[in-house]
Amino acid sequence: MRQLMMAAAAALACAAPLAAQEAAQDAQQEAQVNRIDMIRPDAPELAPYGPFPVGVRAAEFTDPDRIDVKAATATDTPPRGPRSLQAEIWYPAAQGTAPGVAYDTMLRDGETQIQLHGRASRDATPADGTFPLLIVSHGFPGNRYLLSHLAENMASKGYVVVAADHPESTYDDMGPFTSTLVNRAVDQRFLLDSMAALEDDLGAITDAEKTGVVGYSMGGYGAMIFGGAGLSETAVTRDQPERFVPPQTLLARLQSGSDDHAELVDPRVKAVIAIAPWGRQYEFWDAEGLAGFQKPLMLVAGGADDVSQYDAIRQIFDQTTATTRHLLTFDDANHNAAAAMPAPVEAWQHSDSLGRAPFDHYADAVWDTVRMNNILQHFATAYFDLHLKGEEDKARFLDLTPASDDGVTALDDAGQPTADHSYWAGFPDRSAKGLRFETLQKDE
Repeated sequence: MRQLMMAAAAALACAAPLAAQEAAQDAQQEAQVNRIDMIRPDAPELAPYGPFPVGVRAAEFTDPDRIDVKAATATDTPPRGPRSLQAEIWYPAAQGTAPGVAYDTMLRDGETQIQLHGRASRDATPADGTFPLLIVSHGFPGNRYLLSHLAENMASKGYVVVAADHPESTYDDMGPFTSTLVNRAVDQRFLLDSMAALEDDLGAITDAEKTGVVGYSMGGYGAMIFGGAGLSETAVTRDQPERFVPPQTLLARLQSGSDDHAELVDPRVKAVIAIAPWGRQYEFWDAEGLAGFQKPLMLVAGGADDVSQYDAIRQIFDQTTATTRHLLTFDDANHNAAAAMPAPVEAWQHSDSLGRAPFDHYADAVWDTVRMNNILQHFATAYFDLHLKGEEDKARFLDLTPASDDGVTALDDAGQPTADHSYWAGFPDRSAKGLRFETLQKDE
């Protein structure tokens, strides 16, 4: 009996550390679920996180007097009232800030609660210094976390980044599409004004005089308008389809040549990245309106985009003739090219409310999402460092052979590029595949 008791005790003694080890492994695996901060080993040079720890802080900004598009009628004076935007602000944090945060948010179905895991620290002390501002604007539908991977990454490189839930345009608050058409660019301007008006420690580090805008899909639609591309007469006066027609021509405030649109465009905005911008395929802009866009512009698109339609995005590229602009194309990618975070594990499951798995809201049929995210992080870093920080050396990452597959690796015995070297700057050999990067100069 005594031997049996000793054997049992020994078994328990072995089981205890084993159970602890399994629990630790389970916790580690859980911590890896829904990560937004992944950097692949073959990521381009500027994709990895920068030297700053990252802080994140929740904020709410309320515009006290905005037209309520969803309550407007065909005849009565459009009602006005407060419009509140729930936001997250990512920022460079003080050295020594411990990484790791869980973001509580919602899946595309508007019902399922999920957690995302990143590197930011909630309410961390800001770093010393001042940093340019980036405004990040999601699609329809979306929310402030859809591009959180980019927000964290850019904050680590010395930017204050704000992203907000746009009312009537989120997973659990999908109002009439006309509200997004009327409000999106105005929301972006309101976020800029709100960040510039901060009087706390985040206000002290935010240089709103140097602002960049990143917009995806309907966020890209807003960014184009905010950047100077006023809407066409067709957009303002059309009567069909009804989902494009707000009451009482409320889109007139965004029309090219109008006083309201001229007042919306802000000199503090120094550069824009528009990812899969929606609108040109339905004549929301014409060539004259797009010629009013005068900010430096980078367009990002999937070559098979059937939502914003790739050919229409190329029209934007061709017709924004008053500025130097770039077009980064992911060949064979669809509308989700580069923008959305990796699909949460919950998105792989069937959703009764949607009638399908919401995986397709985040993923692409051809491209790996982390790969696309890393490529966007690389180009966004080069682009904003050049235009918001004046780092002229970053221009080499934007001076590329248009078709990546045409790039040639030619190095001498010391591993240095020769005169024949034309492989994409910052991309490891053999890694710049299936991409195009085209540039047109002002007046081209």
